[in-house]
Amino acid sequence: MRILVATDGSEAADRAVEFAARLAKENKADLKILHVINPQNMAMDQLKEYARWEHIPLGEVLNTFAEEKLLAAKKYAERFGASVVKTECPYGDIAETIIETAKNDRVDMIVVGKRGRGRLSGLILGSVSQKVVSVAPCAVVVVP
Repeated sequence: MRILVATDGSEAADRAVEFAARLAKENKADLKILHVINPQNMAMDQLKEYARWEHIPLGEVLNTFAEEKLLAAKKYAERFGASVVKTECPYGDIAETIIETAKNDRVDMIVVGKRGRGRLSGLILGSVSQKVVSVAPCAVVVVP
């Protein structure tokens, strides 16, 4: 069994990582943790200022923050007994990248956290979890 869990470093994502880790341990499944870098969902002004202040390229800042989130999620998953097979942090649309990764890696299950949007906002904008559930090539667990 192959399980893919997506994280953005939020509390909801941590709950998804915990759930996926416990499930992977119980089923002796492979676990992959994914963090999608999407500059549209970030405080770009702050990141640009940080990059300018530190004299490093913005791409390097984005990659560093993504790697830190992945490392934290990996350590968190390992606390629950999961053996994390792989971590990855590609750039792209979050939902589309999760779905493409699931297809390419032939995962059996995707685990994502539920985003805490209000009803109206969720209806107008949709959420990553709603998009993933709608078009995923496998089972999807949305952890509240």
